[in-house]
Amino acid sequence: MSTFPFESLRRWPDLESPELFAVDAADRLLLDELALAIEKNPNVQTSTLTIIGDTHGALTLGSMCELGFSHVLVHQDARSGELALLNNAQQLKTHIPVNAEFTQVSLDAELVTGSHIVVLRLPRGLEQLDQWAALIAAYAAEDVLVLAGGRLKHMTTSMNDVLARYFDHVEASLAQQKSRVLRARGPKRDAANAGLASWPKSEHHSDIDMTVCAQGGVFAGTAIDIGTYDLLAVLDRVSGQQGMRIIDFGCGTGVLAAQIAKLRPSATVIASDQSAAAVESARATMAANGLSERVTVVRDDGLSSQPDHSADLVLFNPPFHSGAAVHAGTSLRLFKEAGRVLKPGGELWVVANRHLSYKPALRNLVGETREVRRTPKFTVTRSIRA
Repeated sequence: MSTFPFESLRRWPDLESPELFAVDAADRLLLDELALAIEKNPNVQTSTLTIIGDTHGALTLGSMCELGFSHVLVHQDARSGELALLNNAQQLKTHIPVNAEFTQVSLDAELVTGSHIVVLRLPRGLEQLDQWAALIAAYAAEDVLVLAGGRLKHMTTSMNDVLARYFDHVEASLAQQKSRVLRARGPKRDAANAGLASWPKSEHHSDIDMTVCAQGGVFAGTAIDIGTYDLLAVLDRVSGQQGMRIIDFGCGTGVLAAQIAKLRPSATVIASDQSAAAVESARATMAANGLSERVTVVRDDGLSSQPDHSADLVLFNPPFHSGAAVHAGTSLRLFKEAGRVLKPGGELWVVANRHLSYKPALRNLVGETREVRRTPKFTVTRSIRA
């Protein structure tokens, strides 16, 4: 068994900062649990390993380099996580056995069909865990062992209940370094198939005459968050010039993209998000509202696939977290991206919590910024690209 240099793992192109790490105690505990599973059943090591939710590659590369798995199927919701894994594999390739490989796949049956062991980082949302657990229980092998780990501060007993919905046996490990692993066995096929059939969820909002669709884990689910409502309230004020190129940046379920496409029928509209769940949700939302031909939905790290000075308008309800970590630098990095993509004179419309006070950063990174709307919790600003 080789010793893998976990300390050399990077988050890039995800946000990097001294207080943010590419590997944590939950990753290490999951790998320890995986090693124990191999001790009990050495045949596990010769099978394909499935990993769901690897943040930056620690689980994928650690399982190949320290535990001897030769083939890993991995699904990461965030595009930045996929790129971080690829970058780390390239930078640390001398530590990876020559016969070991990983394949990045979508969240579908291919990921888990016939799997005997599945390792996953527990998501923060119960609905995302529900969808993942149902998928595993529906398609994995009858003897599948699921090892689901996370940091105690992000775990709840409701996670045990979700797993118990789809597995006969669920037990928890002892806590170590403020982390814990849940072990699940005995897939309940009928419950799993019924659970999978319920995705994506959908809800019609009569106030804006829109059906919103959502996969597990997408922000706000089928609801429309109040920040988005504040931006929707002033969306008819944006420029109505013909042939505009408009981007809904961090589109989530695609509510803003769908509404601007209806308000500006001559515009080319792009809905962009780095989350695979968000992209699938937005595509379903467009289909449900007859807008699939009008709105192009793309998965992207930031706006990296969009050319400089190519957009007339960017709509943005920014995140203030990177994964589970709350960090102001997340939004600032994305404001800079929006400024790069905007044409001179193009506009960035942002809705954000009032206490975050983004206006100075927007002036610096984009251009002249003015407040368009203020509510007790949110402000909507318009920045014009210098």
